[in-house]
Amino acid sequence: MEHSEDNHEQTQSFSSSEDYSSSANRYSRQIRYKHIGDKGQAMLGQSRIAIVGMGALGSVIAQHLVRSGIGYVRIIDRDIVEWSNLQRQMLYSEDDASRLLPKAEAAAAHLRAINSSVTIDPISTDLSSHNAETLLAGVDLILDGSDNFSVRYLINDYSLKYAVPWIYGGAVGASGMTMTIIPNETPCYRCLFPDPPPPGTTDTCDTAGVISPIIDMIASLQATEALKLLSGNREALHRTLFQIDLWNHSWLPLNVSHAHRKDCRACAQHQFQFLESDSHEPAAITLCGRQSVHITPGVLTKLNLSRIAGQFSKIGKVKQNAYLLQLQLNDQLAIVLFGDGRAIIQGTEDSTKARSIYAELLGI
Repeated sequence: MEHSEDNHEQTQSFSSSEDYSSSANRYSRQIRYKHIGDKGQAMLGQSRIAIVGMGALGSVIAQHLVRSGIGYVRIIDRDIVEWSNLQRQMLYSEDDASRLLPKAEAAAAHLRAINSSVTIDPISTDLSSHNAETLLAGVDLILDGSDNFSVRYLINDYSLKYAVPWIYGGAVGASGMTMTIIPNETPCYRCLFPDPPPPGTTDTCDTAGVISPIIDMIASLQATEALKLLSGNREALHRTLFQIDLWNHSWLPLNVSHAHRKDCRACAQHQFQFLESDSHEPAAITLCGRQSVHITPGVLTKLNLSRIAGQFSKIGKVKQNAYLLQLQLNDQLAIVLFGDGRAIIQGTEDSTKARSIYAELLGI
């Protein structure tokens, strides 16, 4: 009996939450990796990052880096969780989709449950030229989890203007690519891709679909590059445009070290046209993999959603939570309206039609 009590006391002491939650225990396997160690882990804990886009890539990137002990993680996303996301956006659940939760808020809840010692800063909005210099300020690294070119050119401009590294990533079908961009050291995004492609000329999740394993591969490469950079292992960066085709088992690290363009408008001429745009026209962007258009007003505002819900209830069925409201217009069309004036028009890919619906309902 006495022996049993001693064992019980030892077990109680060994399994205390303090023992298990300490940094030495939580990150012990990562610290044992010789390229990180105690010093690298301490650097990670002091690092601040921003992840732009919390869809497929962003979900994987965020989980890796939160579990790795990055001290501060700002997550920026304009969208809500929908059922079509669950096939590849690993951070979300059916409950998130049924509750129409903004991705940034749903992601923050899951990430805090994964690692409560990391500061998670969720921002539910659209990154634009009007807010980028505020939303991306104060971080050591920006990671691209977006699904559109305009955001990438915007991040590239901010990166160059303020000398903040960023890690590009993109995936569609079974293929993807990633590149780490360090101002004044590597070619920038516009050195390789001088201008955004014309609409409809590139594959998207809508036209080509996407399988989830390629998402994990590209996002994991992005997260690994982040760990190298933030733990003081800059010499280990792959410094390529790394391309993967999982279906055909093709791996192509393309050397871009000599890809600097002397005529690059961004890094050579310091013309930051995407960051310094003064357009106040509503922006309409078709969302990848869905019949939806995201509308961002030229100037964000603060709406009284409860009052608007009362007006909208005369038109159709309204659902509302703390972050947004949804108005079902008919069997095909619905509008999701956020408190800052942004909206998602569901049931169409026609940006003109989406703008029209937005203007008619809100008079903006």
